[in-house]
Amino acid sequence: MSACCGTRSASGARRPKGRGSPATRAHQRCTSTVSTETTARLVAAAPPDAVFAVTDRHGVVTYGRQHARLHAAAASLAAQGVRQGDRVHVSLPNGQEFLDVWFATAHLGAILVPTNPNSTSDEFGHVLADAQPRVSIADGEAAEKLRGHPVLTPGELAGEGHVPAAPVTGGDPAAILYTSGTTSRPKGVVITHDNYTAVGRAVAGQLAVTAADRWFIALPLFHANAQYYCTMSALVRSASVAVADRFSASRWGIQAARFGATLGSLFAAPIRMILTNPPADGEARLRTVLFAQNLSDRQATEFEHRFATRLVQLYGMTETVLPPTMNPDTEQRRWNSIGRTLPGVTITLADDDGNPVPDGEAGEIQVHGRLGDTIANGYWHNPVATADTFGDGVLRTGDLARRDADGFLYFVDRAKDMIKRSGENVSAGEIERVAGEHPAIAECAVVGVPDPVYDEAVLLVAVVVPGATADAEDIIAWCAERLAAFKVPARVHFLSTLPRTSVGKIRKADLRSLLN
Repeated sequence: MSACCGTRSASGARRPKGRGSPATRAHQRCTSTVSTETTARLVAAAPPDAVFAVTDRHGVVTYGRQHARLHAAAASLAAQGVRQGDRVHVSLPNGQEFLDVWFATAHLGAILVPTNPNSTSDEFGHVLADAQPRVSIADGEAAEKLRGHPVLTPGELAGEGHVPAAPVTGGDPAAILYTSGTTSRPKGVVITHDNYTAVGRAVAGQLAVTAADRWFIALPLFHANAQYYCTMSALVRSASVAVADRFSASRWGIQAARFGATLGSLFAAPIRMILTNPPADGEARLRTVLFAQNLSDRQATEFEHRFATRLVQLYGMTETVLPPTMNPDTEQRRWNSIGRTLPGVTITLADDDGNPVPDGEAGEIQVHGRLGDTIANGYWHNPVATADTFGDGVLRTGDLARRDADGFLYFVDRAKDMIKRSGENVSAGEIERVAGEHPAIAECAVVGVPDPVYDEAVLLVAVVVPGATADAEDIIAWCAERLAAFKVPARVHFLSTLPRTSVGKIRKADLRSLLN
């Protein structure tokens, strides 16, 4: 794509230059001859009068206005000494300023390092020590925790002057996304400019995204899901995003309708939270909603009916970048499947020795790809972990799945979450699916705990539906009717909530520590 952004559209068609508004003129300024697609150049290539982002605080921002905003943010960062290859740490809630910083770093050839603004001082300290950013962008409590490190507030991003675009290549790092760290210290996953555009085009193609579509982003922007699947698929098609400042289970449908969204992305846990609230007048009607992790048939049916939508399950992780598997956006989708292998992606389901397993048997999902293109470019300054996980261009996910004769894959469990009971492998995910269908259970998690006789005992942790009653014996009996005896939970423990990461993943290590 030509970076002479005032002369050609995203499709390559020549556009009249015209004078237009100041924002439009800035948008049309040719800044580089480098052809690599970056988020900043995708913004520049879009029709400047088309809507890009809608937020409550900033209202409607066109592509032309977004281009001017990223230049202002880039000028502020450059004034702090940020140059190509430098890291820029951003710890902001969802909003327009996060997008400004993300695209400004791409323009400068710097590397975005996003973190949860609710991180602890220790968590911030780990990221700062590992990534060594030149500056942080934060406010509120996050800025207080970063005291002693150079910090810019969102209000200080309105710089002036023109900073030329850096001559980046597609293989240059664009971001370092830190894993959730549910089992160990978070590792920094290196995402290149090519990674971002590849995932955007893959998801946009699978969902047939057009410029008329609008994503409703309620998941955090510092996380891969909102960046990869939503923002990037919008950018590559000159579509738009509507960004909620935070997820609200009670207001999700109303917000999506108010923003005029056509597409959404959630995890199973937020979907279940939404369904605990009664329907409201004026809720959204979305054509498609992506989701990950398990839903029961009842939950999927209720959600689709309530929002007149299609639920499309996919599988992916920060390291895969492209979702290796995804359901078709048609009536042929399967709620309980993570979909078929995406076009252009090669997957092996492998046993412990690395050999492919036959259809119907569980094996580790291994994604074959090109580092920095179809899969992430390894871990930041961690060659040992990179070799262990990405060796020979094969990403070993640590997740288990099985494939049926039709090519659909079904998630089994994290390999580390498999429970060893009297020599049998027990899938926590299978038990969670069965127990989660009990009418009194809102959500649940299964962990293995040490047992002197059976190696590990199956422990079910459940959250009860508000207003319902349940006892351990009833739930165990429910499972016993539907599972082999060695899979039935030995104990049931009730909690008011389950410990989760910022995007809804259950922290099973925390459960084990709590209940052992």
